[in-house]
Amino acid sequence: MQARIMKKTLKQEKRLKVLLKEFGIPFSVALGINLQDAKEKEIFKWFLASVLFGKRISFRIAAKTYEQFKSCNVLTPKAIANTGWDGLVQILDDGGYVRYDFSTASKLLDLIKELQQRYGTLTELHKRAKNPKDLESRLMHFKGVGPVTANIFLRELRVVWKKADPEPLDLVKQEAAKFRIDLNKFNTKTKTFVKLEAALIRSSKQKKDSSAHRSTPCSRTTI
Repeated sequence: MQARIMKKTLKQEKRLKVLLKEFGIPFSVALGINLQDAKEKEIFKWFLASVLFGKRISFRIAAKTYEQFKSCNVLTPKAIANTGWDGLVQILDDGGYVRYDFSTASKLLDLIKELQQRYGTLTELHKRAKNPKDLESRLMHFKGVGPVTANIFLRELRVVWKKADPEPLDLVKQEAAKFRIDLNKFNTKTKTFVKLEAALIRSSKQKKDSSAHRSTPCSRTTI
C-alpha cells in the first residue's frame, strides 16, 4: 500500500514538473515586464497589459498590441494621456486590436484619469486596500475593469503585493483537476504557484486554440 502511494506521488510530481517546464512562464515575464522589485513603472506596464488581455481577444493579438505600446514608448499614465484618443486608436489598430480600438482607447484614458484622481499610483491603491477582497473591489471600481482583468493583474503580483491573492479562475481549477493536481496543497503566495497558474492557463488555452482551429479560423481567448 505504501509503495503504491509513493509511486502515485512520484507520478504526480513528475507531471507537475513537466507542466511547469513546458508552460510555466508567467505572462508578465513573457512580455519582458519585471514585477519582482515592485516598481510602480513595471506594475503599471502589467496593468496596461492586463487591460488588453482582459478582452475576449486572442493572446497573440493582445501581446502584439502591448508590444506596439512598448515600441511607441506609451507605457505610463502620462504617455497615454499625451498620446490622446486618436493616437491610442492608431496604436491599437497597428497591434491588430481593431475589434475594440475605440472603446479601449476611451477606457484607457478614463482609467488613468480615475487612477490619478483617486490614488495617484497603483502602489498607493494597494497600500490603501484593507485585504485581498478590498483590493479586488477597488480595482473593479474602475470603469471597464471586471473580474477577469482584475484576476489577470493580481495573480502575477501574488509574491509582490501582500494583499494580492485572488481566487484562481474556474478554468485553472478545471485544468488542475484534469492533471490531478490539488491546488489546495499549494501556498498561493509563492513563485511556484504563480508559475503553476500560468502553466494551467497556457495548457487550457492551447487545447482550446487547437479545438477552435479545427472548427473555425477565429479564436478568441483571454489569459
